[in-house]
Amino acid sequence: MPDVRSVLAVATQQLGERLDAELLLLHVLKKPRSWLFAHVDDVVDADIQIAYAALLERRMQGEPVAYITGYRGFWSMDLEVSPATLIPRPETELLVEQALLRLPPDIACSVADLGTGSGAIAIAIAHERPRAQVIATDASADALAVALRNAQRNGIHNVTFLHGDWLAPLAGQRFELIVSNPPYIEADDPHLAQGDLRFEPASALASGHDGLDDIRRIVRDVRAHLGAGGWLLFEHGWNQGEAVRALLVDAGYSSVFTTQDLERRDRVSGGCC
Repeated sequence: MPDVRSVLAVATQQLGERLDAELLLLHVLKKPRSWLFAHVDDVVDADIQIAYAALLERRMQGEPVAYITGYRGFWSMDLEVSPATLIPRPETELLVEQALLRLPPDIACSVADLGTGSGAIAIAIAHERPRAQVIATDASADALAVALRNAQRNGIHNVTFLHGDWLAPLAGQRFELIVSNPPYIEADDPHLAQGDLRFEPASALASGHDGLDDIRRIVRDVRAHLGAGGWLLFEHGWNQGEAVRALLVDAGYSSVFTTQDLERRDRVSGGCC
């Protein structure tokens, strides 16, 4: 029987990616990553090899690891994901960081997350600001079911999930902060037919010919739901910073800004009422 080391070596060669090989094997073994470092000499039995081979084949066909395992780490939590939700990405943690800078930890406040998907942003903010009341909306009932399970799994009780398109479920409500990671890819972008994006929900990725249709709508409509001094923050594409700042200024927001991600690319913008 082969040991863990040799099984991983073969899988890494097949995938061209060591981390994916490790995550899939650990998923089959139902072990945490910390287990791996002390058990590379353990024998891998035949049943595990067969199950592992099936997962490797799915990955080689392009299916994202997060959809194969059903989970993706975000902030300090493991979140359930499904083909109904966008896969949370590390750069989106920048949006959470910017939100927390504007939410004092010792003050009760109200926050909305538009298009919550897996609930990653809403749950991370609610976790870090337990006095905040967070409302998260999504047009997909399947996505909201995943988000609700994520909140329950992580013991987050200050988030409410509402079914509806963007701001539609929030009639008459005002917030200190509204955040969103909306679709922002151009509809004809060739990357939509490549890699992991092929498997993610198109409605959570693409937004019109320039990728800004949903951002335009959010920038326009959010002002009616922000109190004086309230903030709108959202993620966008690396090449959209100038365009979204112009949208914010034209809509009357003040203190308009853009923050760059770790690769020094424009990633999060926002403005204040």
